[in-house]
Amino acid sequence: MKAFIRFVLVAVLVVVFAGASAPAADEVLEATLDNGLRVLLLEDHRSPVVSFQVWYRVGSRNERPGATGLAHLLEHMMFKGTPTYGPRMFSTLVEQNGGQDNAFTSQDHTSYFVNVSADKLALIVALESDRMRNLLLDPKDFESERQVVMEERRTRTEDDPEGFLGEELSAIAFVAHPYRSPIVGWMEDLRGLTVEEVRAFYRTYYVPNNALVVAAGDFKAPELLEKIRRAFGPIPRAGDPPPVTVAEPRQNGERRVTVKKEAQLPLVFIGYPVPNFRSPDAPALELLSTILSEGRSSRLYRRLVYEQQIALNAGGDYSYFSTDPNLFWFFATALPGQTPEALERALMEEVERLKTESVSATELERAKNQIEASFVFRQDSVYSRASLLARFELIGGWQLRDQFVPAIRAVTAADLQRVARAYFPDERRNVGVLLPIPPGSAPRS
Repeated sequence: MKAFIRFVLVAVLVVVFAGASAPAADEVLEATLDNGLRVLLLEDHRSPVVSFQVWYRVGSRNERPGATGLAHLLEHMMFKGTPTYGPRMFSTLVEQNGGQDNAFTSQDHTSYFVNVSADKLALIVALESDRMRNLLLDPKDFESERQVVMEERRTRTEDDPEGFLGEELSAIAFVAHPYRSPIVGWMEDLRGLTVEEVRAFYRTYYVPNNALVVAAGDFKAPELLEKIRRAFGPIPRAGDPPPVTVAEPRQNGERRVTVKKEAQLPLVFIGYPVPNFRSPDAPALELLSTILSEGRSSRLYRRLVYEQQIALNAGGDYSYFSTDPNLFWFFATALPGQTPEALERALMEEVERLKTESVSATELERAKNQIEASFVFRQDSVYSRASLLARFELIGGWQLRDQFVPAIRAVTAADLQRVARAYFPDERRNVGVLLPIPPGSAPRS
């Protein structure tokens, strides 16, 4: 479990276009169409490929209780075709033209992407604009795809000890906010969803004024913008989707869940409510995540796996890009013969060390360098360059990218200690423990 990406500042000149001349290398052409669609285009002529991405501002946080899994199920249905291109033709056409496509649903967003040779880009623009407006939602396809999603839930969550425990811990850590529900949905909710609910969800959220188109690669940005304007521009603007206004109440006491599951080894997860990118403490929390769990030299791995030899693995995670405040995770898997009690004690000892001992200058600098290096290595991918723009745009503007690394560089050891004391108190701790049981002992959903 790791955050999506680690970042460093790169030199990017900001250009706001309203029909201007072609941008120079490394400039971003940004535009908002009359129907509200946001567009970000980054030229990259190192190779004749393009990553074309459509992001919708909708995820599991936009679902109502009793209808969890809607966003993810709709993501699956988006590949079932339109009247123009026929059932299940989207991926077939992409593959026939030498491209690769996929999608993912998160708590906050749903993203669709195609990586394709530059000379096939016009086809991809046509395909994506068509399914934004004209998606087939055939009841037979819906029933078969629901079974696919239910099986995905079984294999990735119910039959996966880490996925299962993470789900259980989120359900107790959040009492009001929709982050308490799994992205894939609860099995009981999946069984009850209807094609009419999926169709209404599509009409509400898959509208141009709730979407972002991002592309990076070998194209002329003004020319591609005109193609996008012709393809997406006729799609009518819709009413703004309903906002998520639920605020999670402050936690005032430890919460704990223990589950018994078919597994080989005990697991322990610990989660603390923390702020997201909007907080001035977010850079320090991001650094703490790196110090704790970035690689085998990280604190948790070194102490629990190498030195104490009580864990098979150990780490932590922080959701910097979460739309709403989320959790900071600590987790560990026991070595054979070790108990969950020993794991929990060891994890809590490291939490307390963050509060009482200052991080060394060497450790702090190494973490900052790791964040920078990770981003540099990702710059060879047009997919990653486009995704980077999208993620910052969706939290407030792609230019925020330029503020990230300076904020990381400004964090001090004292900041880390202060933040650990502020956000990791005992009364805000959520603990999940998984106890293994023999195979065949658990009932199937």
